[in-house]
Amino acid sequence: MTAHNKSNNNSLIKIGLDVRTTFMIRNIPNKYTQEMLIAELNETHKGKYDFLYLRIDFANKCNVGYAFINFVEISTVLSFAELHVGRKWTCFNSNKICELSYANVQGYPALVDKFRTSSTMRERPEYRPKVFFTSGPMKGMEAPFPYYSGQK
Repeated sequence: MTAHNKSNNNSLIKIGLDVRTTFMIRNIPNKYTQEMLIAELNETHKGKYDFLYLRIDFANKCNVGYAFINFVEISTVLSFAELHVGRKWTCFNSNKICELSYANVQGYPALVDKFRTSSTMRERPEYRPKVFFTSGPMKGMEAPFPYYSGQK
């Protein structure tokens, strides 16, 4: 869902033909931390996503320019795209323009399964994927990552 094909995908979402909720947010300035990205997302979408992972280059401790996000409802994708896609980021003086594309791994359960046993989970907490409460009094706050229990 990049700026040049945004309307086609938005049309499919609006009529219910595309219900994917997991996206790659692209062109994030490399100096953004996961905390900065969360703060920016929460200005307009707090409690509307349940998973976020800003990919980090561990050698230089900077992000690699993209993050994965899972929106709780498909309708949130439309408002996110309207507010962010095709626009510059607010932190840092960067010319990077936000783009959005579909992720290969789709949905909260699949994302948790992918990352819970990943070596990424052994990195410092600020570099790990984050999950969030999406209802109740803690809506929008970070939740404990559901680690593998060994049971299916």
